[in-house]
Amino acid sequence: MSAASASPAESGSPASPARVELEFVVRDDPRFAVCHASTVLPLPGGPLAAWFGGSREGAGDVAIWLSRRTPDGWSRPARVADEDGLPHWNPVLFVPPGSDAAGEVWLFYKVGRQIPSWRTRVIVSGDGGRTWSAPRELVPGDEGGRGPVKNKPIVLADGGWLAPASVERPDTWDAFADLSYDRGRTWQRSDFVPVDHATFPGKGIIQPTVWESAPGQVHMLVRSSCGWVCRSDSADGGRTWSTAVPTSLPNNNSGIDLAPLPDGRLVCVHNPVGRSWGVRTPLTAAISADNGHSWRHWATLDDEPARDGDADRNVEDREFSYPAAVTDGEGVTVTYTWRRRGIRSARLTPQDA
Repeated sequence: MSAASASPAESGSPASPARVELEFVVRDDPRFAVCHASTVLPLPGGPLAAWFGGSREGAGDVAIWLSRRTPDGWSRPARVADEDGLPHWNPVLFVPPGSDAAGEVWLFYKVGRQIPSWRTRVIVSGDGGRTWSAPRELVPGDEGGRGPVKNKPIVLADGGWLAPASVERPDTWDAFADLSYDRGRTWQRSDFVPVDHATFPGKGIIQPTVWESAPGQVHMLVRSSCGWVCRSDSADGGRTWSTAVPTSLPNNNSGIDLAPLPDGRLVCVHNPVGRSWGVRTPLTAAISADNGHSWRHWATLDDEPARDGDADRNVEDREFSYPAAVTDGEGVTVTYTWRRRGIRSARLTPQDA
């Protein structure tokens, strides 16, 4: 691993920035020209990472690929989900609570030629991700996407699984939660998070990331089209939600994720660009010590400043996006898209612990 310097902390931020260690999971693999939307899962034998890759996003050859971190580095990626001619999207890795030592791992992902009508598949491994079951529909007959849409489910204090979910219609986007109380066999969706689409700028909110601060007290941050990460809260375990409101975190209408540190502080990884469809650089981590009500800059993971002649748009050579973040020992492990040509891993650890 190589170490990268964190950006200086902003005024009033924690005393010490994070230490950031970077390495590539994969880069310029000739088997797929484009890769995107990674997920990461810490395991005793080394973390797993998965993503979608193919000739271009939405093409029929896009499959789900997986790599494992070994003592010698990340393994050569293997294709783990590939239905011929059907585009695959947004994998999400998850370990159910109480899994035995053999290593039960679930992998959710979307399939479909158009996002508004995609469906959710799930495959299960009993050996830590080395072999996988045949795919099944998460919710039979679903069209539009149930279960986790990009970010990891959480296990609630009462034992339920809460999956952060959303739908993308042509004109409006909405977020919700999917709940399972029978270890993922059946799911009950919440109502949509309230959004006044008549006044909300752009299409709305999608791709939540969630946490529980106390039994039944659940919170989400969401990607939005209004220029800011938005927040909603639930007092009944994710069954109903408050109206989504902007936070102080800028958002370029690109993916975010959140993970707690062991000391209770929250880390949100995002592109701090406050314009819908703005450029996807830099990629930074913000930290909160008050349950997500206020945020300070904590670290910069990647950045590519504009060059002369660059348009302020989503240039792939300047794209560092779609983070996945998980708690890992004393810090947080993040994977993210690197220029659509690779998946990069970052480990963030506090220097003020």
